[in-house]
Amino acid sequence: MPLNPQIELILDMIARAKRPPYHTLTAQEARASYEKSAPILEIAGAPMFSVEDLAVPTRDAATIRARLYQPAEPSWAEPAPALVYYHGGGFTVGSVDTHDALCRMFARDARCMVLSVDYRLAPEHKFPTAVNDAFDALHWLHANAALYGVDSGRIAVGGDSAGGTLATVCAVLARDAGLPQLALQLLIYPGTSGHQQTDSHARLAEGYLLSSDTIQWFFEQYVRDAGDRDDWRFAPLDGTRGAPVFGGLAPAWIATAEYDPLSDEGAAYAEKLRAAGNEVTLKRYAGMIHEFFKMGGFVPEVAQAHADAAGALRLAFGVDPESD
Repeated sequence: MPLNPQIELILDMIARAKRPPYHTLTAQEARASYEKSAPILEIAGAPMFSVEDLAVPTRDAATIRARLYQPAEPSWAEPAPALVYYHGGGFTVGSVDTHDALCRMFARDARCMVLSVDYRLAPEHKFPTAVNDAFDALHWLHANAALYGVDSGRIAVGGDSAGGTLATVCAVLARDAGLPQLALQLLIYPGTSGHQQTDSHARLAEGYLLSSDTIQWFFEQYVRDAGDRDDWRFAPLDGTRGAPVFGGLAPAWIATAEYDPLSDEGAAYAEKLRAAGNEVTLKRYAGMIHEFFKMGGFVPEVAQAHADAAGALRLAFGVDPESD
């Protein structure tokens, strides 16, 4: 299909604005730019019963911020399901603030609590810090589930772009750590390959928001050396270093965008999980580009993708969509 007309208009506005691409900026400049632009195309933030910023301990004795969204008054007799969410941004930009509206939508529409994780960013914190922070936050929520009214048997992981990478890696780490099986891994245009050699990377290298130069710049910020690109925790699709088996994982719901350089690797990862015996749902959104989940305030068709993702969470959690 052709580009969605509203997406085409967004790309035209970006081109006319002559906004410097991230790969021409320092990491600090790129973060400031992303923080400023992230809310512009977003949906309005849904009201919550409570929103609390927490300090989550990590394995290296640091603490990271995490934001806990509670859409309705808790019922201690019936603990709530929870989504642990990892924001996108190439492991270099993004925060719980840039993904606030998206996490509020998931909490409201999936009838679940959401723990949004502010994992540490590159280049100050190289691979595998983001992976370790992501899993430490998931492990912390399991350990403290009762304290926050969370059902430890109904926890899902999710994320967009680099956050999708972290989510699917955490699904493997959770299995290997003996945690209760996750309800779902919600992967929104995840990065899964250490080497960008697919047809979609070649066809969509320029002009569709996420360029090949920016992808490589993100990776250069994050990896310590070229060998990290072959670590499965960086590249769950094709990383061979330390690669585990991929069977016995939580069901996966994977969204790709037709005009996203990452679309082929997302589809290939869906096939890898399916071939290993896992339950997989793959949704390819026609006419869309990378980051489209955060454009719902300007692109009406994004509402359907939001509804699909929230519906997948409700199904995995066993939540009645009409419940309060």
